[in-house]
Formats: sequence, structure tokens, C-alpha cells
Amino acid sequence: MIEIKNIHKTFSKNKVLKGINLSFTHPGVYAVLGPNGSGKTTLIKCILGMVIPDKGEIKIQGDPIQKEWLYRKQIDYLPQIANFPGNLRVSELIRMIKDLRSANNRCEQQLIEQLGLTPYLDKKLSNLSGGTRQKVNLVLTFLFDSPFLILDEPTTGLDPVALLILKTLIDQERKKGKIVVLTSHIMSFVEEVSDEIVFLLEGKVYFKGSSSQLKEKTKQPSFEHAIANLLTQTDYA
Repeated sequence: MIEIKNIHKTFSKNKVLKGINLSFTHPGVYAVLGPNGSGKTTLIKCILGMVIPDKGEIKIQGDPIQKEWLYRKQIDYLPQIANFPGNLRVSELIRMIKDLRSANNRCEQQLIEQLGLTPYLDKKLSNLSGGTRQKVNLVLTFLFDSPFLILDEPTTGLDPVALLILKTLIDQERKKGKIVVLTSHIMSFVEEVSDEIVFLLEGKVYFKGSSSQLKEKTKQPSFEHAIANLLTQTDYA
């Protein structure tokens, strides 16, 4: 369970989060959506302890995370932009992350083969394309078996085959009873994998519910049209 209570965050004079109240209480996939600058990444970083809120409280499994760090072992995280040393080979990076995490992990070979990374294991990260680096990031994220999974723009750079594999991996995590929180700008992907939608606008929650509830509420025929409608309307809080 992730509980977010009255979270505020300001950077300089820019109020990014304005009293966010959210709870992810049941296993499933929760998509956090919104335009650029709506506060999505800041909210995720608050959950991870990478950004300290000015006000409010976040609890993981009922315990406040403020001034704590061990709770992070319960979270597997894929950042929007992952910067690893370019001189490392793919196999070296995977081994390093496994040593650092020292946590339960699944068979890495299966993930590597699923994502077609076997030919790249001895290549340096600096020599990989953006899409291939993203596949490496996916291996590092799904390699461990934590109860919470946070994916910030996981589809970036993926080809159609890799995108299908990502959907399968997310579905497997859902079936294990995990809470998966993700962001994405690909609405077809979001609609297919998500159980619940959270829409942020100007640092506030404007909608929380299923995609079908969103279409009904906005009276729009498709999910993409419903999201576009939220961007022009401000009375769905």
C-alpha cells in the first residue's frame, strides 16, 4: 500500500505539487498521467525519497518514509532517463546492480533472451542505441522481485516487439499481486495495461478511476479523446 497525504512541493517560485492526496491500496497497475509540468515525475521522486516534500506525508505499507531508507528495498524503479557509465559492458552492469541490490532476483538469462540482449552482453553501453539501452534498463528493473514497481516512461525507444514483451512483463507482475505505478505518453499502451488512471493537472489530482469511467465522465468515445478533454476542462476533480 502506498498512501500520499496532502503533498506539497515548490521549486523556487514554481508550485509543482499542490496538496496531492492519493492511495494505491490494491494490487494492480496505476497509470499517473498529465501534461509536461503537471508533477508526475516529482510525485514519483517523492515516493522514492529523491525529493523531500515541503508538506504532507507518504506511507509505504503503513509506515512513514520520512528519514527512512530501508523501504526503498521494497521498490523496483525504472527511471525516465537512466545514466550508467558508458565504459561498462552490459554484462558488467547487470552483475554490478545484482551485487549492489543483494536481493532476491529471478533468472536473468530468461529476461535477457526475452528482450533479445544476448548479442549485446559484451558491448559497452556507450555503443548501444537508445532502444537497446532501454531494454537493458528493463532487465535491471524486472530482475528483482519487490512488492512495488515504479516505471517512469518505460516505453521510451522500444520497438513494437519489445513493447509487447513489456506488456507481458507488467501483466506478470500484476498477477503476482504487486502494485505497479507507471507514467507514459502512449495512451494506447496506458489503456491496455492499466487498471486505474490518475490524471494530474497543475499539481493537483483531477481524476482517479478506470479508463471506462473516464470516458463516461467526459462523454468521449475513446480514451485518447477523454484525456484530451481533461486537458481543456478543469471541473472533474
